[in-house]
Amino acid sequence: MKKYFIGLGLVVLALQLQAQPLQRTRPDKVGMDPAKFIYADEVIHQAIDKHEIPGAVLAVVRHGKMAYIKAYGNRQVYPDTLQMEESTVFDLASVSKSVSTAISTLVLIEQGKIRLQDNVSLYIPGFKPWTDAKGNTVNIKVVDLLTHTSGLPPYASVTELKATYGAPNPAGLIEYIAGCRRDFAPKTAFQYSCLNYITLQRIIETASGTNLRAFAKKHIFDVLEMNSTDYLPTGQLRDRCAATEKQPDGSVLKGDVHDPLARIMNGGISGNAGVFSTADDLAILAAALLNGGEYHKKRILGPQTVRAMRTVPREVSSLGRTLGWDIFSPYASNTGDLFSSYTYGHTGYTGTSFIIDPYTDTAVILLTNAVHPADKGSVVRLRSLIANIVAGSIVK
Repeated sequence: MKKYFIGLGLVVLALQLQAQPLQRTRPDKVGMDPAKFIYADEVIHQAIDKHEIPGAVLAVVRHGKMAYIKAYGNRQVYPDTLQMEESTVFDLASVSKSVSTAISTLVLIEQGKIRLQDNVSLYIPGFKPWTDAKGNTVNIKVVDLLTHTSGLPPYASVTELKATYGAPNPAGLIEYIAGCRRDFAPKTAFQYSCLNYITLQRIIETASGTNLRAFAKKHIFDVLEMNSTDYLPTGQLRDRCAATEKQPDGSVLKGDVHDPLARIMNGGISGNAGVFSTADDLAILAAALLNGGEYHKKRILGPQTVRAMRTVPREVSSLGRTLGWDIFSPYASNTGDLFSSYTYGHTGYTGTSFIIDPYTDTAVILLTNAVHPADKGSVVRLRSLIANIVAGSIVK
């Protein structure tokens, strides 16, 4: 019997060492009014009733602890109905740009393998610059990709790319981006572009000698024990995924990234999309970023790097984008009206949102699968409402 309890204790210890989710507490223990969260419940239920979303998971981090987490509605309504759970795995869509691609780029900057001012052509030979009517050229730099000020087009036709290069074909996609039109000179305007982050993916892979999935896993997800975060989820992780859009053949995407460039051309591992994660795992990442890049004595970035990451570079100070995140561009409505001007975040097309306010030491994670089943839902207003409710709950 004694051996049994020793063995059981070792198993429990092993599980604890394997995964250390954020410590949970009550809102009032971290200076928040618990009664205010009733409003969050109400607006999310209203969004479900209006068929704007099938379900959601809301998580709020404050002072390094999980102050609130709750699941609502369903993670799938077609062809079967499956209840939403706190542990549901979501297709993060463009939130992948921030939590994987941008942070990976900054890790490589810390390692001395990339500079913000490096020309993209240093890593992708033949990557053409901006050229004006007189033939004058301006090189596109790494910082231009991170801040969406490169001039690259927003997206590309998957149908045309597939016809030209076949699919999946990451090399063909990069060849296209290297030579496609440039819409304006770098740093002169903001244009949100998935092509920027697919280009960053190639830079990360060239500089590191490994693919983006392996690099992010080694330097971010495994370090922070984000054990439910990955590209190309398999097994139990895939089974826990929220469904996204219904396909022409009647199936639904579930564990396969929704974004067509990521799914079809890049085979699921892409700089612009492809990460799957949970509210618990993103809460750990939020706690680390709020703590200068460290969680449970495990560090992914240095404090100076985190500060640089959430600061709009001086050369594009009027455009609102930091090194991988959004502060006040037209896409930043998910931060709401009440959090501080230091708040940064990102959204994803599937219905995901991740915001961090270092001034109040608070993060809000709202994960939905609004594109399920017919890509008709919208969470633009809901994101702002939730941010305002959480901000309003802070009383000290």
